[in-house]
Amino acid sequence: MNKLFTFIRDRHALLYKGFIFVASLSVIVYCCPRESKFRYDLSDIKDRPWSYDNLVAPFDYAIQKSTEELQDEKKDIQSNSIPYFRFDTTISNQNEQILSTQFVSIAPEFRREILIAVDKVYALGIRAVSNEVGKSSQDLVNVVFKNVVEEHHLSDFQDPLAADSLVLTKLELEAKAAWINRPYEPLSANIIFDSSLTNKSIRQAIDNISSSRGAITKGQIIVSRGEMVNEEIYQKIFSLNEEYRLQRLGGRDWLITLAQILLVGFCLFILFQFLRLFRREILAHDSRLLFILLIVVLTVCMSYIPASIENISLLALPFCILPVIIRAFFDTRLALFTHLLVIIMISINMPGDRFAFLVIQVLTGITTIFSIANLRNRSQLFVSVIAILFAYFLLHVLLILITSGDFISIRGTDFVFYAISALLVLLAFPLIFLFEKIFGFVSDVTLMELADTNNPLLRELAEKAPGTFQHSMQVANLAEEAIRKIGGNSLLTRAGALYHDIGKAEMPIYFIENQAGGINPHDEMSFEESASIIISHVLTGIQKAKAAKLPDQVIDFIRTHHGTTNTTYFLALYKKNNPDIIVDEELFRYPGPIPYSKETAVLMMADAVEAASRALRQYDADSIDSLVENIIDIQADQHQFDNADITLKDISGIKKLFKKKLRSIYHVRVEYPK
Repeated sequence: MNKLFTFIRDRHALLYKGFIFVASLSVIVYCCPRESKFRYDLSDIKDRPWSYDNLVAPFDYAIQKSTEELQDEKKDIQSNSIPYFRFDTTISNQNEQILSTQFVSIAPEFRREILIAVDKVYALGIRAVSNEVGKSSQDLVNVVFKNVVEEHHLSDFQDPLAADSLVLTKLELEAKAAWINRPYEPLSANIIFDSSLTNKSIRQAIDNISSSRGAITKGQIIVSRGEMVNEEIYQKIFSLNEEYRLQRLGGRDWLITLAQILLVGFCLFILFQFLRLFRREILAHDSRLLFILLIVVLTVCMSYIPASIENISLLALPFCILPVIIRAFFDTRLALFTHLLVIIMISINMPGDRFAFLVIQVLTGITTIFSIANLRNRSQLFVSVIAILFAYFLLHVLLILITSGDFISIRGTDFVFYAISALLVLLAFPLIFLFEKIFGFVSDVTLMELADTNNPLLRELAEKAPGTFQHSMQVANLAEEAIRKIGGNSLLTRAGALYHDIGKAEMPIYFIENQAGGINPHDEMSFEESASIIISHVLTGIQKAKAAKLPDQVIDFIRTHHGTTNTTYFLALYKKNNPDIIVDEELFRYPGPIPYSKETAVLMMADAVEAASRALRQYDADSIDSLVENIIDIQADQHQFDNADITLKDISGIKKLFKKKLRSIYHVRVEYPK
């Protein structure tokens, strides 16, 4: 157990990375459909020439009826079904009792004659006047009599008025007169419509409708290349697709799953190799790796939505949102590589024309990346949407022309789906903001907004400490050019440089660049107090930045821009005025930490060089070169760059750049010979 604990403790970072890769693989494979895949997208073949090779039936299967055919058959059954009637024997008995009371005053023999005549008419059958079977277009009906069903014509039965006249024809004169003079009340119908039995018969007939018509045998050609896919051929192809979906390859799901695991796993392994070889800084930060894998998983799983929800087309899904989001936080190369890998993973399990999908999505993704290569403001996303829409439309039309050779096969609905996909890319706006908050990232767009000098903190610095503001601007220019030279995040470096001295806005008069009129409050203070005030601008700046909710990546520049160096000026004065006292150098030391990235290290160099250059008595090439060399060498000797991923070659290049820039700033010219 101790060995296991030690193993986990020593390798927890590697184990965590392995876990999130395995978790990503598991989620993607879990979302993958398990049934055998049909190669063709049915939404894109109807009423078009078959652009693929001859489609041959791989097995015997039945041709499924279309939804329209089944609906027509149901309607036909409902409209032409034979209605059911009941022959109700109790009705005649009830009517005889009523008639007996009506004819109680006439002679018994006449009353008996009337009842016998009525009984004979009832035996023939009397149907209701309302004719409930009016729904039927035919005269044929089923009559249930003593659990026996017989077919009759509705005209075989009398309506109540005709039944009354028929009774009259069966009577003699005295009985006929009594029948005519009775209080008129029509005879009740004994042939009664049975709605329950009729509906039951209709339901049974509908349930017995066959879902198929005819069959296709193994090896039979379903459709030939170039043949127009009409309704009949489409139904044959559709039936084959349904057979693929239902049969699930006879228990070979484990083989499909294994293949999916290996394919998706291989794609994720390639992503890992790319990060290991070219983006090691992402592997070093678990949150960045988790973010990239999360975006990959969400995009791949999004592609399976049309398989589970009807009326959602694969064309309408915003696949180009992935490179936009990746580019917002990282570089274009990573955005492009991730997009290519995700499109490949999606095409593995998608139905239909994989080639067309790959061509359109890959080229449109590249177009998207080109449109946001230099993402500097949010309005560029609208330009990107237009570029995506144009790429979709153009590529779709060109592929249709290549496969069919005419414009007839182009459908307007496809363009609607592509337009929806392009517009959904605008969801990158809220998603970028959301991911910034969840993962603590800072996007290039946010950095551009922070670098705007109209930002409240920068406006405050410009108003309260104009000298510091100008110093920060010059430092930002130097640091940005230096980081471009050695490779790094120039936007982050510029933003960090602009805010690195915001703590000086609280007590600007104590910093020499803001002093005017020769008044220096440090003249009335001890060297320790002066050093303490100078050092405090770092902590004050951090507090102001946190209050303004600046990103941690920008606050890091405030923390580290002096590292653990000393306030050299006041330390030197203290030693000069107190030669016999052992100085506690910690009183004159900045709290740190030292820079731990290229960007923060470059800022430290640019800040010190720019500040010192203002104190030069003579601006010439030699003095500037000497200044730059001495300051950066001292910082290196004090181990200020030990934690930063910066090389001696980078430092040498930065020195050359600073020398060139400072000569330009101070207009150093070549000295002419005398």
